[in-house]
Amino acid sequence: MSVRFDSRRRLLIWRGACCAAALLLALASGAPARAQIMVDLQLVLAVDASGSVNTYRFELQKRGYVAALRNPRVLGAILSGGTQSIALTMMQWTGPFLQREVLPWTLLKDEASVKSAAAVIEETPRRLFGGGTSISGAIDYAMAMFPRSPFKAERRVIDISGDGANNNGRSVVRARDEAVAADVTINGLPILAVEPDLAEHYRDYVIGGPGAFMVVAENFENFADAILKKMIIEIAANGRGPLRSSLPSGNGIVAKAQR
Repeated sequence: MSVRFDSRRRLLIWRGACCAAALLLALASGAPARAQIMVDLQLVLAVDASGSVNTYRFELQKRGYVAALRNPRVLGAILSGGTQSIALTMMQWTGPFLQREVLPWTLLKDEASVKSAAAVIEETPRRLFGGGTSISGAIDYAMAMFPRSPFKAERRVIDISGDGANNNGRSVVRARDEAVAADVTINGLPILAVEPDLAEHYRDYVIGGPGAFMVVAENFENFADAILKKMIIEIAANGRGPLRSSLPSGNGIVAKAQR
């Protein structure tokens, strides 16, 4: 009896080892991963939470994003694309290593999904308070978000809003250029409440890539109008090539000259 039992136990152990080896072989050979969902645009919204943005100003930013998503013109822009969908995520940023994701990658394809994303943003509190203004850190963090996305798109865009120039962390020009080299476009929304010359900083050092542009907000009270305009342009550009350098002037929209 003991001989038969030992033989059976050895057989079970051998079978278990074979199954484990087969699993390891499948993983090592690069078994097909879950397919990514194709969308027209992957968009990262990067929200300034630095020390110069007090509670009132931060709330104005948040309300602006929420109102923009609830505006039917944004949904219309989404539905104008080839797949009639985009992928959206949002992060808050301050210093070089101070960033927080507040909306995970979310598929926007209809009124219900857009309203759901708006509700998440509305209900999510501020995660960061001060720490400097590192636009380069925001770009680097946003770039790390793309590989984690379950979506795929020909256009990947980082949308940065802020009220100050890069004053902490590595060179913002280097961060921008590395992102552009990876086929990512950076658009900007400078808020001139603290630094009147911030638009020039964003134009020269922050925005870049095919079709890059910025919408200028004179103050936080005008942020909602600016972000609505910006998101409509950003999303509606799907499948239509780079934005022309002849974007209308005098309305806060500035296109990046392509080098």
